[in-house]
Amino acid sequence: MPTGKPRDPRKERFWRQIIRRWRKSGLTAGAFCLENGLSQPSLYAWQRTLAKRDAEAIPFAQVHVLADESSDPLSPAVGAAFELVLANRRVLRIAIGFDAATLRRLLPLLEEEGPC
Repeated sequence: MPTGKPRDPRKERFWRQIIRRWRKSGLTAGAFCLENGLSQPSLYAWQRTLAKRDAEAIPFAQVHVLADESSDPLSPAVGAAFELVLANRRVLRIAIGFDAATLRRLLPLLEEEGPC
């Protein structure tokens, strides 16, 4: 059973935004905190906390069951074993016989926010 205070999603969202802004700023932690009226120990503590939460998070991939291939022979998913809809709305169709190790390396790259 968990101990301590329950998580506050607003606080976590706030600190994730702050840490993102700090990393993009190019400033040292001290300069960034001084400029933004933040506590440097809090910044570091939240950085550690969020890194730990991210490491413990169980990755989730949304899976959609496709219709039988024979029902629509022109479907773009013909021959696909399954289809993943990624967080950024991109679709990944994975054929029968895929290489699982390659897919594990590919998924984090596809989930990143990028120019695509």
